[in-house]
Amino acid sequence: MAGRKIVFIGAGSFIFTRSLSRDILTFEALRDADLWLVDINPEHLEMARRMVQRYVDEGHYPARVHCTLDRREALPGADGILCTIQVGGWEPLRDELGIPARYGIEAAVGDTRGVWGFFCYLRTIQAIVDIAGDVQELCPDAVFLNYTNPMAMICRTVQTLYPKLRFIGLCHSVQETIMLLAKWLGAAPGDMTYTCAGLNHTAFYLELKCRGEDAYPRLREIVEDPEIYRTERVRIEMFRHLGYFVTESSYHNSEYNPWFRKRDDLMERYCPPVNFDGTPGEHMSARVQKGGFFGGRSRRDMLEKWFGEPISLERGHEFASCIFNACFGDGTPFEFNGNVRNFGLIDNLPRGACVEVPILAGPNGLKSTRIGFMPRELALLNSIESQTEEMAVEAYLNRDRSLIYKAVYYDPLTASKLSLEEMDRMVDEMFAACGKYHSFW
Repeated sequence: MAGRKIVFIGAGSFIFTRSLSRDILTFEALRDADLWLVDINPEHLEMARRMVQRYVDEGHYPARVHCTLDRREALPGADGILCTIQVGGWEPLRDELGIPARYGIEAAVGDTRGVWGFFCYLRTIQAIVDIAGDVQELCPDAVFLNYTNPMAMICRTVQTLYPKLRFIGLCHSVQETIMLLAKWLGAAPGDMTYTCAGLNHTAFYLELKCRGEDAYPRLREIVEDPEIYRTERVRIEMFRHLGYFVTESSYHNSEYNPWFRKRDDLMERYCPPVNFDGTPGEHMSARVQKGGFFGGRSRRDMLEKWFGEPISLERGHEFASCIFNACFGDGTPFEFNGNVRNFGLIDNLPRGACVEVPILAGPNGLKSTRIGFMPRELALLNSIESQTEEMAVEAYLNRDRSLIYKAVYYDPLTASKLSLEEMDRMVDEMFAACGKYHSFW
């Protein structure tokens, strides 16, 4: 019997291709999979092949690795698809992050929403829509998992244009935050149970239990520890004032509200830039001018370093492999948080917008969980964010760039810093600098 066919689109992603291929192979039902790697860059594709082949070889798996520059060669008969593309590489970020920075709108990462996220969406969405069209034609029953940001706007668009696809957006902020909270509580992640819902990167743990007991009373005590507070200032402030803990890291989360980045003194107090090792760093707009997220290190340098070190074959914490195993592996049900359109899921967020809710995966498919009403104080923030995303999506769907300006007007951070006239000038500059990526206008 042939193994399952899993296609990686954007396989040149150094981090995701390694972790997701490793995880997939840990399942008995998937260890003999045909892993198809697709990328438009031949050098990145060869690097991806070497990474995945190393896992196959060191794990003695009967899997087979295939490579192609043409996704239409890879897609027919696919059981699962992983999308991890980045359109344009680092070059467009120089303008997408640099122009707002000159207006005082400094990004932490800039890939989710706000002015940077809207332009990231416009740069990325046509490529994703084209991929989805090929999936609809060549393998419409495949489980199609997206890791490319901006997550909510991409998912809203694809699920609107191709509603029959089994297309779900995945992020790791939910499970990584649970790992962090478990550590603070002196527990294992498996001791934690929760209901988490809202928007991607701004979802909240509406219920949080540790070993069956409400974890929030103890957590309120723990976050008063100065050392704990120092590591998660933004999220702890939001927890103190809103009553629920939010997903996504403090530095990144500070982009999505008007409270922490609107003045220099607040930036210094709540979200000073740091490197991955926790040492003081530079703002993202400055970092990308020097060669990107990894401080100028090339993929080749990082790959060769990785090949010189031992690797683990243990499964990580990304959801994708467990979803694939549930849907077309051994059928073990798996619950995860994913991004889907809001039809009867969260009553006080915009109907049809993209929300992040618990989803149950199994042999019969993917079933989203109804949340009902979120607490008003959480829904208000989510609703503002969601409605700006909705305007950006409608800008693409209706080819109406005026809606990008209006989305920026209501972005919480931008509106806290700039006048309407200043926002117009900033967006004008961004369209002039970034328009070469928006061929659909």
